[in-house]
Amino acid sequence: MNIFVGDNAQGKTNILEAITFLALTKSHRLGVHPNVIMFHKKKAKIKGVVQKDKILSKLEIDMVDSEKKLYVNQTEIRKVADYISNLNVIVFSPDDLEIVKGSPSVRRNLLNIQLSQISKIYLNVYNEYNKLLRTRNEYLKVLFQNSIADSSYLDIITDKLIEKAVFIYQKRKEYVDLVNKNINTYYKEISGEEGLIVKYLPNIELSSYDSEDIRKTLKHYYKKNYKKELNYGMTLVGPHRDDFSFLLNENDLKFFGSQGQQKTAILAYKLAEISIFEQQLGTKPVLLLDDIFSELDLKKRNRFLKLIHTGIQSIITTTDLKNINKKYLVDAYIYNVKNGNVERK
Repeated sequence: MNIFVGDNAQGKTNILEAITFLALTKSHRLGVHPNVIMFHKKKAKIKGVVQKDKILSKLEIDMVDSEKKLYVNQTEIRKVADYISNLNVIVFSPDDLEIVKGSPSVRRNLLNIQLSQISKIYLNVYNEYNKLLRTRNEYLKVLFQNSIADSSYLDIITDKLIEKAVFIYQKRKEYVDLVNKNINTYYKEISGEEGLIVKYLPNIELSSYDSEDIRKTLKHYYKKNYKKELNYGMTLVGPHRDDFSFLLNENDLKFFGSQGQQKTAILAYKLAEISIFEQQLGTKPVLLLDDIFSELDLKKRNRFLKLIHTGIQSIITTTDLKNINKKYLVDAYIYNVKNGNVERK
């Protein structure tokens, strides 16, 4: 356990953001992509050394304006899919309330980030799906504007899109099922309540997740929505419109949960992901916790710490150590952060 202590606006979150960026090639901050280059500077560099199974890897990301270059052991890696998974992270931050309360895109993004860390194949298929989706949307506009355009080309793109969609649906459903194995246990450990599950919500009705069933269902929807898609100039069904919800005793927490229940559900969700990483990759992720103790009452804070204080590397930011039970500080490394400078206590 590593704890970075400092007042607000001293640079604590920057440390976690740098680690997240080194792992995922993007920031954990929700909403628009933040400018990670210092004001009035043209470039930035993030470097880190990761030890996994006694093997050291030197990771580096160089940024100039909007361009990024990725390196592992000083060798440039051109594809993000070949870089991600060198460092696996699960991030907790005060913004995470948006996972329950925000738009479906926030929840889809969370699913994609975690699945991409676990499976290079998923990340490649997901990227290919998005390229095909853009091509299909562009051609729908061409067909709308030009009645003599060849609609058979759309059929070819659609068939390719469906093959990628089948894989994505199956992997997301599989992942949510794995989360559900442990999420209620963690929710009960932290809150004392039980009855939490995550419900996967594809935007089409699927009778099963068998490949052929998904394929037939998607073809049916594309045929049924053809005129509507022409008018809108976009693809209206597929995994790019998926969602999932948190249900506590069958009630959707987005609408019927208190803020405390929503926060605890997110913590339980992310804790449930740890065992998935361990099963799939043979290693635990690094937990990054950005000032979340100010968000939890004393009882929940200590129950949460009990679950993470051993057996996993965690990096925590906080404004003061009063937020943390002393018994969890015995083996922790503590750092003071002031004006961007870090000093080990």
